[in-house]
Amino acid sequence: MSERKRITIVTSAYNEAECVDELARRLQAVFASLPQYDFDVVAVENGSSDDTFGRLQAIHEADPRFAVVQLARNFRMDGGLTAGLDFARGDAVVLMAADLQDRPEDIPTLVARWEEGFENVYGVVTARHGTGPLRRLNSRLFYWVMGRLSERDVPANASDFRLLDRRVVDQLRRLEERNRFLRGLVAWVGFSSVGVPIERPERFAGSSKAYSLQVVELAVRGILAHSMRPIVMMPVVGFGLVVASFAALVALALDWLVAGVPFPGFGTIVALVVLLFGILVCFLSVIGFYVGLIYEEVRGRPNYVPRRTLGTVPLARPGAPEGAAPRAATSWAGGNGTAGHPPGGRASGGAAVADGS
Repeated sequence: MSERKRITIVTSAYNEAECVDELARRLQAVFASLPQYDFDVVAVENGSSDDTFGRLQAIHEADPRFAVVQLARNFRMDGGLTAGLDFARGDAVVLMAADLQDRPEDIPTLVARWEEGFENVYGVVTARHGTGPLRRLNSRLFYWVMGRLSERDVPANASDFRLLDRRVVDQLRRLEERNRFLRGLVAWVGFSSVGVPIERPERFAGSSKAYSLQVVELAVRGILAHSMRPIVMMPVVGFGLVVASFAALVALALDWLVAGVPFPGFGTIVALVVLLFGILVCFLSVIGFYVGLIYEEVRGRPNYVPRRTLGTVPLARPGAPEGAAPRAATSWAGGNGTAGHPPGGRASGGAAVADGS
């Protein structure tokens, strides 16, 4: 008789002390409703300033299926999920937020579509409850721009809440880039995909950590990190301006020859100069942003730095030589208090990590 399939839940929690106990309770109910699978959880404590880690530690002690990875500081949502993927061991991995706006009760629907053969089952948000109009406008604008500029199609209203087959997870873990936008990376690697309509309820407790300016910054990074089209469009716009300027000069010259009236003033000239310099500054800003992205990649810093773990160790990188380090460059302290290395990894001068498993 073949072994049962294992499904790992990966969640990132930042200042979610009021939510994680309810999250664990509802996940346990989902696990009980699907007894044909083995479940485990990798909960990433993403540099919280409240008691999120203490709550997760208590959950781990009560139910060892809940492993905990504490990061040395906040590495944002994509950094936290990246950390979770490096520790996830399931045949399939479910990515979800810890604020319960991704409903655990939707997991059986994702699993059912996975069993039909789909390797990337993502949630498509049909309604956002408890979200302000500015946040909804940001989302619509982002997907509109992303759909026209991205080199790979990112489905509109696709959520990070999704189930990924092990083959997809292994390919994602091979991607070492520092400016991570997981929805774009999943679209880039391909595989058979299907969307599942979901609604996002109001937060169970606490306040949203997705502030408007931060969301805009992440959107710009996501677009530029996954598309060369903005920089390709620059010469097209520049050529169009040259043609328009040449046509305007010809028209003004003919007007002077026919009517004998010189160009009436300098206001229009000043306006055009300001306009052209504004366009030039915008172009240079986009180029500068690309240079900044290149700089971050060249530095080669890890996507996250773990501080300690409870109940799990990182996996070796797919396709790497045996003994190669995982993406997070860290030094580890073994459970016996002596210095050591995690299985499949090597020490490389990061933060000390105490293995609490």
